[in-house]
Amino acid sequence: MSKVALVTAASTGLGAATALALACAGHMAYAGIGPSSGLSAARLGELEKQMLLEGIRLRPLALDVADQRSVSAAVREITAEAGRIDVVVHGMGPVPRGPVESFTPYQLAQIYDAHVLSTQRVNRAVLPQMRERRDGLLVWVLPAVNRADTTPYLALHSETVTLIDHLAASYARELAGFGIEVCTVVSRARTTEADRHAGLVHPDDAETISAYDGQYPGLADRVNAVLAQQAGTGDIDRTAGAIAVAVDSPKGSRPSRIIAAPASGRP
Repeated sequence: MSKVALVTAASTGLGAATALALACAGHMAYAGIGPSSGLSAARLGELEKQMLLEGIRLRPLALDVADQRSVSAAVREITAEAGRIDVVVHGMGPVPRGPVESFTPYQLAQIYDAHVLSTQRVNRAVLPQMRERRDGLLVWVLPAVNRADTTPYLALHSETVTLIDHLAASYARELAGFGIEVCTVVSRARTTEADRHAGLVHPDDAETISAYDGQYPGLADRVNAVLAQQAGTGDIDRTAGAIAVAVDSPKGSRPSRIIAAPASGRP
């Protein structure tokens, strides 16, 4: 059965691939495009026309998950056009890379917002209609955790991923009685070459960074190399496909957690 899906981070390679995979599977996909993409309203309209000409039910729309007014407006627009929202796909937030001490409190607030508060804004806008229908699906995409995530320069990223995982699990328990399902999709597709720079958050405290670089020479380069190895279109396509399978699966048969298979030859 065709579903109405909102993909909140369609400005990224993985988000765009997910929206396209859902549309190609026969669903109506709304691709949320954030302000950082640089796409104007006119350009979004051109993209929508192109999709319609190609017979793909994919509609780009402006969505700034950091702004409650933008989130509420997007949900109202989708509901007015499609009558409902069946599925929400939360994308991965940016990767904080650097010693924890070197991130300012303001940066920590921004990182927390990008990973947690943004999903809360969307959930609070969408869940009332899902609860009323006693049906719906929330999907969180989580990066795969490996030993690199326990290194000092990726510790903050590992902690935010753990927090999101716990949040999704809490939602799953609390929404079960309303017939709403929650699925987490674990993926190595953190970023692509095109949006790797935008997907990294570097500390603002240059003096502290210098002190740590002197103590751990070469660590930053090694961490960057690990992150670069985790970028790949194969992983992006597999993750998008895994999300489409979860959406297509009958209610009650979806696993709570899906591990998107890595590309061939990847550890």
